Amino acid sequence: MTVRPGPERSDTYPAWLPEAVRNYLVHTESGMSIRALARAQDCHPSTVLRQVRKLEIRRDDLLIDGALKSLSAQASAGPRQQPKGAGPMTLDIPLGAPDQAAPLTQTRINHEARRILRRLCEPGAVLAAARDMAAAVVVRQDQSGDQLCTTKVDREIAQAMALKDWIACSDPEARVARYFITHTGRAALRRLTAQDENRAGGFDDKRATAARDRCWDMVSLGREQQAAPRYHVTESPLVGLARRRDRDGALFLSRALVATGERLREDFELAQLATGAGAGWDQAALGQVPVLQADAAPAARAAYDRVCSALADLGPGLGDVVLRCCCLLEGLEQTEKTMGWSARSGKIVLRIALDRLARHYAQNAGRYGPMIG
Repeated sequence: MTVRPGPERSDTYPAWLPEAVRNYLVHTESGMSIRALARAQDCHPSTVLRQVRKLEIRRDDLLIDGALKSLSAQASAGPRQQPKGAGPMTLDIPLGAPDQAAPLTQTRINHEARRILRRLCEPGAVLAAARDMAAAVVVRQDQSGDQLCTTKVDREIAQAMALKDWIACSDPEARVARYFITHTGRAALRRLTAQDENRAGGFDDKRATAARDRCWDMVSLGREQQAAPRYHVTESPLVGLARRRDRDGALFLSRALVATGERLREDFELAQLATGAGAGWDQAALGQVPVLQADAAPAARAAYDRVCSALADLGPGLGDVVLRCCCLLEGLEQTEKTMGWSARSGKIVLRIALDRLARHYAQNAGRYGPMIG
């Protein structure tokens, strides 16, 4: 019987864990209900339910499964005692490598990810990992067709990158799993590169770095408002537009429209599990969607159908802008160039598309779909 977290139980998870992974662990390991998690984070239960289902589907991935098992073991063991006045605890047992002494913090992940993601952006580059390999490697083919190892990756770093959706496996059942960089991984590389440029110009925020390295206490759920946005500003154009105001002083994008775009993105991430990470979605708004895999999970198939239905309803133009900005995380300027639109017109088209997408969801399944429970 699982015990609901309370004042007497203070399991902590590292702060760098994505929100979806935190929700999955708290729900599966500590027994907190989906509705309680949703109330604590001011979102609808269907959002948390999709996050839990997505992580459960991805347990076939050896890096994802290994990371979740390690985090579950750490949560069961409980945090170590810390002297009074020592400040917030940091994870003193690296994820997936309990014998090492260096903690796995956001700073360390960013430092390693800079070189790894750059290598994965090279043509034909993949990250190879196997259960009997102590570390992963990034390989690519050279001009003669031979496999060239470009860098080695600590296993716990590879697991953290997989949890963050920076890399994805096209065939989890293979003996040697091959991982490709995702659109989220490319966005993370752009963000890290921008941070390097800011640091070189003297605009380094050390307080924000320290905050990212602190642990996340699940007991504090419900007591503190989650002020941070769901996605980083550089990851989704919706976040930046949500802060802007029109001529009348009203928000350019309402909270409901931002939630609509995030819902499409969550369905898109699940749909990728049904088609493979390497499948191309660029022409999906024109009806040229990737083919479903024969062994796709039912939840991934349902998400695939929802994405195809939404894009078909929007049609070319409106479907293209929500696909590129909400799902593929493409910037508005790049979308305008790709579509041949005039400058600063993309945000207007995006708002119209999100409004039409919200009506599509309302007409087909209500605001949030079927009620849970």
